[in-house]
Order: sequence, then structure tokens, then C-alpha cells
Amino acid sequence: MLCVPQEMGDAEMLCERIAPRLQHANSSVVLTAVKVIMYFMNYMTKEEDINMNCRKLSPPLVTILSNGPEVQYVALRNILLIIQKRPEVLRKDMKVFFCKYNDPIYVKLAKLEIMFRLANASNVDHVLSELKEYATEVDVDFVRKAVRSIGRLAVKIEVTADKCISALLELIQTKVNYVVQEAIVVIKDIFRKYPNQYESIIGTLCENLDNLDEPEAKSAMIWIIGQYADRIVNSEELLDDYLFTFLEEPVEVQLSLLTATVKLFIKKPTAGQSLVPKVLKWATEDVDNPDLRDRGYIYWRLLSTDPTAAKTVVLSEKPRISTESDNMEPSLLDELLLHISSLSSIYHKSPQTFIHHSKPRQLINSPVLNSRNTVQNGKQRKTTLFDAELNDITSGNLGNYESNPYHVDVVNIGDRTPNNLLLDL
Repeated sequence: MLCVPQEMGDAEMLCERIAPRLQHANSSVVLTAVKVIMYFMNYMTKEEDINMNCRKLSPPLVTILSNGPEVQYVALRNILLIIQKRPEVLRKDMKVFFCKYNDPIYVKLAKLEIMFRLANASNVDHVLSELKEYATEVDVDFVRKAVRSIGRLAVKIEVTADKCISALLELIQTKVNYVVQEAIVVIKDIFRKYPNQYESIIGTLCENLDNLDEPEAKSAMIWIIGQYADRIVNSEELLDDYLFTFLEEPVEVQLSLLTATVKLFIKKPTAGQSLVPKVLKWATEDVDNPDLRDRGYIYWRLLSTDPTAAKTVVLSEKPRISTESDNMEPSLLDELLLHISSLSSIYHKSPQTFIHHSKPRQLINSPVLNSRNTVQNGKQRKTTLFDAELNDITSGNLGNYESNPYHVDVVNIGDRTPNNLLLDL
């Protein structure tokens, strides 16, 4: 199915011959051409050649988005993969992904994710303006995703954090229940990313405690109260209100309450002295969840034997969060890029997870590939080589490879002409 360039210039030559297919009227032909060019870019050694081919991919992908919503969705799911590997492909086409009022919800959600991934310091103001507008619409799922995207933007791009906080506070003032709860969830992440910078808004958050009925929002608010217990005047009263329903709360909320109460006791011993014993008793005697029970015993032993150690453990500096955790695992991404325009690229799952007896496609070793270092997520790593598999194929020990539609066939370029090579793709 795919040939393997063996010398410098082979990949560039093949991409040149494939490029006219990007103008084809059939969307499936265009996506297949995109897949092949993305594949060959792994075997290019010059950055200028890679950048040139990235620029070629942008117009045809934008054109596909003028089709119906079903075709749009297929393209959007594939674009999500492409921009994780090559974000420069569509970096200048952000406005194409702004949502239209008549877009189906599945298209809107896919566009939101792409907008977030393409956002940078130069275009973030336009993105934030769009997200604020989306957060006032009527579709609950879409609004939630928009609010969460505002918070993720603050974590991703530091220069826009102030504007994102202002936008979230405006949304909280609307008093729309699900908007307020989603905003509190993402503000917790902003507090973790930028400690000691936005405590002034805690008072506004505390005004909305009665509106919180979702576990994730409750857990986020409880974390904020515990983390800033020494700066909130009535923090013990706020926690005590939540403790009335401790045994009825989901485990997620119970864990947050347990940790927040211990933090309160360490930071304000007098205020938390009456709360800690009963919470530890509930956690160790009245709850069946083993995680909660074990954490209760750990806190109890720490507090009773070495309060200094307890303070060191509970109040230890937390690692700052980042949006890198949202990125797909590099090896899975490389595999899915070889499945562009197939179900795998829509599901974002490897074929073997839903097709029996299939094997993943892999980048096959060649002198050109071996000479390059692949950069993923800001870290340099050597491209994984599959020498044993390559030796089996090239030596004629094909086994089940020929009958396997998800395995990469190796074509030795040698002295073959470009037209003959294209027949092998």
C-alpha cells in the first residue's frame, strides 16, 4: 500500500506527483492524497520541504469543510489528528472553524476542539471572543464545552489568562446553573496553573455555593476552599455545610472533603479541630470505599504521630498543570495518521481495537527515516524502528501479512519511475 523512500529526494519527488490529487472533486480522493503526503513527510530531511507541503494541504482541507455536515465531521476528525502532528498546516485558517448557528452539535464540538488546538498568542483574542459568544447559546453541551475551552485557553496561553478569568467571571454573573458549575471547574485548573495570582475572585465563587449540585463542580469548589483555607475568613463554616451530607456524597466529593478538612486543620488548627475527628471517623468506619478509607487512615496516622510530616505531605507543592496531557500518545498518533480517511481516524482508535486479527500500520525503517529525529510535544525522540518486521517482509517471510488489510507493504523504490511508484500506492 505504501512505498518506503530509501534516498533523500524520493519522498519530495513522490509528493510532487501526488499534489495534483489535492484538487480532485471527490473528497475521499483528497483525504487519501493528504494521508499519503503526511506519510511521506516523515521521510523528508529538509524543513523547507516539509513546510512547503504543509502549505499545500491547507486549501484542500478548507474546501472539504464546505460540504455537508457528515463530510465536514469526517474531515474535522482527521484534521484533529493532522494538526497535532503538523499544527502549521491550518494555523492561518482559524476562522474557517468558527461555528455557524446551523451547524449540528457534533460538528460544533469538533470545531471547538480544533479552535483550541490552533489557538496561539496572535489569534487568541478572536478565539476568546467567539467562545464567549458560544457560552451564551442554548445548547447545554455546546455551552459547557465553550466554557471549558475558555479555561483551557487560560492554562495554555499565559498572556491571555487575565482575559479568560474576566470572561469566566462575566459568565458566572449570569447565574445560569450549568455555566456557573463549569466555570468553577476550570477556574480550579487556573488556580493550579497560576498559584497566588487570582485569589481575589474567591469571594465571587463562594457566593455561588448553593448552586452547585454536580460532583465535579462540588469537588472543585471544595478543593479551592481547602487550598485557600487560611485566606477565606469563614472557610470552616463553608466546609461544615458540605459535611452535613458527607455520607450521601459521591466518592469524588468525599475524597475532596477529606483532604480539604485536613488542609483546614493544618492551616487553621483552632478552626478545624472540631471537623477533623468526625470526618476521619466517617472515612474509616462508615464508608465502604477502600480508597477513601485508606486515605483516612493515612491522614489519621500522620496527624497523630508527626504533624510536621503531615504538613509536608498535605501541603506539598503541586506540579503545575498543562494542556500537554490533552495530546494523543505519539505512537498512536503516528499510527492513526496512516489511517486518515478511514474509521480509525474518526474513532481516534487503532483498528485492532474494533477489527479482529488486524495489525497496526507502522512507519517502516529506511536510511532516510533513520537519519531524522522526530520531535513530539517539545521533546526529542528517535523514531521507533521495526527492524524485525521489516526483515520478515523483505526476506519473503510474509506470513499473514498479505491477507492483512492493515499492514504496510514495503516497496523498494530503486530505479522505478514516479508513475510506476504511484501505481503502488
